[in-house]
Amino acid sequence: MTDTLLGGLDADLVGRTLLDAAEIAAEHTLPRFRSGLAVDNKLEQGFDPVTEADREAERAIRDLLGERFPEHAIIGEEWDDKQGSGRFAWIIDPIDGTRAFITGVPVWGTLVGLTVDGKAVAGLMAQPFTGEVYMSLPGEASYYRGFDKEPMHTSRVTELGKAKLTTTSPDLFEQNGLTGPWDRLRGKVLTTRYGLDCYGYALMAAGHIDLVVEAALKDVDICPLIPLIENAGGVVTTWDGGRAEQGGNCVAAATPELHAAAMAA
Repeated sequence: MTDTLLGGLDADLVGRTLLDAAEIAAEHTLPRFRSGLAVDNKLEQGFDPVTEADREAERAIRDLLGERFPEHAIIGEEWDDKQGSGRFAWIIDPIDGTRAFITGVPVWGTLVGLTVDGKAVAGLMAQPFTGEVYMSLPGEASYYRGFDKEPMHTSRVTELGKAKLTTTSPDLFEQNGLTGPWDRLRGKVLTTRYGLDCYGYALMAAGHIDLVVEAALKDVDICPLIPLIENAGGVVTTWDGGRAEQGGNCVAAATPELHAAAMAA
């Protein structure tokens, strides 16, 4: 079943590739973290930071994927898409949370995911400074730290009034004219935390956070995280209930009941 969901790819090879990609990326990100490196802005108006660490980590991951899966497409944050000739595409965000990275906060992460026919089937979030890896293959979601490996499960929370909610920044909603929906939801939950980027989704998959809601995500921001959430027992969709692989306004919840309550709010 696992290989079927992976389009016939060997699950062990996919898992090793995800872990190797995280290790290779760390060789470029960790030495530059808290180093005072230069920061470029990708926007003429506003601020969308990128660093040498982003570019070089993605380049290294692309090289690895190109060697092992030369026919597969590659979609990344920092470099042009590589077209493939089949059903498979790898999705890369070398540093999700570059704002956190440049301010020395260890809640950024390297995201790598695999899609088959456009559906996210495997993914990884690695935080090398804390030594954590959150990874999912079909039917499993696991947390790695050092030599320890544990299965991940979302919480059992079903009610908004008991839910711990996170989003990267309320600015996401203000900039996209969505402050009203956000305020309605925020007023119904137990507590709200900000600034976690991809780390928030990983913590939700591991059962520590119950609800993540964000606006205007790119595909690379969310696609690699979808398998983590779903295989840990959670639900993630766009605000209109569609698949989230292409990004947009997204809501991820620990249980179907909590997801429905968040959507209603």
